Amino acid sequence: MHTTASDGKLTPEQLVARAAEAGVRVLSVTDHDTVGGCVRARAACEAAEIEFVAGIEITSVVGGADVHVLGYFVDTRSTPFETFLARQRQHRVDRVREMVATLARFGMPLDVDEILKPGVDDASRAIGRPYIARALVAKGFVASVSEAFEKWLSRGTPAFVPRIGASPEEVFAEIHAANGLASLAHPLLSKVDDRIPEYASAGLDALEVYHSKHDEHTTARYLALARSLGLLVTGGSDFHADEEHGGGGPGAVTLPREDYERLCQRRAASRATASGSSISS
Repeated sequence: MHTTASDGKLTPEQLVARAAEAGVRVLSVTDHDTVGGCVRARAACEAAEIEFVAGIEITSVVGGADVHVLGYFVDTRSTPFETFLARQRQHRVDRVREMVATLARFGMPLDVDEILKPGVDDASRAIGRPYIARALVAKGFVASVSEAFEKWLSRGTPAFVPRIGASPEEVFAEIHAANGLASLAHPLLSKVDDRIPEYASAGLDALEVYHSKHDEHTTARYLALARSLGLLVTGGSDFHADEEHGGGGPGAVTLPREDYERLCQRRAASRATASGSSISS
């Protein structure tokens, strides 16, 4: 799930309140390229008696295309991890500036400083294309965020700028260094099925089998693939609180308890191994 720390519409506290109303018992905030919402979400979860898992959704890049990687149980206080994420967010800022400049050449001038202001005010906040889309709507250049993406901001449209970022393998390593587990997000949308075995060999821990864009057949297919590759399973609603992402509210898509327990067991084993290596060295 996502908060105002990236492209979600709800604050961490509002998100947790919605999740509590829906009966969610384990919650992870996975904002894009930032863990900035995790501290507040954790506090709100403690008050609501919800188990909290610190998470993130990191954008890796393969051939100019996005491949999103989820990190769960990450250490949000890791300085090297935050340094890596800061670079990721700077790539986002540079991309926003380039796309806004392109839109201006098409007769749609926007105030780029105003678009970037939330990230300037809070350096942990991740700014991206949804902020441009909302500015286009506010200026009356398009009727909706969906139209902004369809006509101007998606791959193949006039203002699209390919992303720069780390490779999936680099992202797996960064997540592991922050004591987390790496899961390939919404594989149906990522369209990298042929590379999943390669990623499994390169350190990928899990596959997001349960997702709001996965129907029953797709879920079964990815579940079988995960099992065949020895990957763990993750899942969730990918809730943003906006019409563009759809998928229902918190709890609309959930992870079976036994799969969550397997994640917890792997996390405990990984940390025990890391601790042992540290002591022996």
